[in-house]
Amino acid sequence: MTEYLVFRLYAPLASWGEAAVGESRPTATYPGRSAIVGLLGAALGVRRDDDEGQRRLRDSVGIAIKQRSPGSLLRDYHTVQVPASQSKVSYRTRRDELNAPKKVINTILSSRDYRCDGLWTVAIWLRPQAELRLEDLEQALKSPHFPLYLGRKACPPGAPLAPRIEAFPQLRDALDAGFQPLFGKKQDDESRALRLPENVLYAWEGDAEALDGHARGVESSEAWDVPLNRRRWQFGPRTEYRRVARVREEC
Repeated sequence: MTEYLVFRLYAPLASWGEAAVGESRPTATYPGRSAIVGLLGAALGVRRDDDEGQRRLRDSVGIAIKQRSPGSLLRDYHTVQVPASQSKVSYRTRRDELNAPKKVINTILSSRDYRCDGLWTVAIWLRPQAELRLEDLEQALKSPHFPLYLGRKACPPGAPLAPRIEAFPQLRDALDAGFQPLFGKKQDDESRALRLPENVLYAWEGDAEALDGHARGVESSEAWDVPLNRRRWQFGPRTEYRRVARVREEC
């Protein structure tokens, strides 16, 4: 039996950032390691410039996700006015940027993607070298130091995270742990309200058999979402494993 901290993520809008190309800001369908570590860091009060606190958090936890629904895609179109880069000229605030001479202000077109009404379960466990306790993480999620959001500040949680610590024989059991329905009184009510699909996606780190003891139907890929330095926006690679399963196979 292994102890896990389990909680859920739901919001009308969420954005799980992927590699940005040009002025396009895409989103993954589920949160990566950087997003979950950032959420935990905000709950604990670990600042972006606290390199040691960020390292301690990053190295302490293992993370797995169950995507109950990816939500629907929303693309937000933006026009942004920004001054052109100039040598020996710096702008400390947005007000300074907009007060720059009009001849140096350009208009940039961009798009930002969001997931609408997505629903995810997160399972956290401690690594052997952990310097944190699950109890501290659980309490932080219940009473966060900084406001929590799902990828962007415009995406606050739409429901309580309902964190709890519980021991399970396998990681999949932890991810399949139930929560009070977000809508109605039964799971069927929630499924109808959110139009939950018949399939769920599991994503985890560790090894191919870590989910439930076998590697049947498991795919792997390299994900560049390990936060190495929050101040410089530097990220490193990891191996992520995934499996798709039908809802009726969960129990």
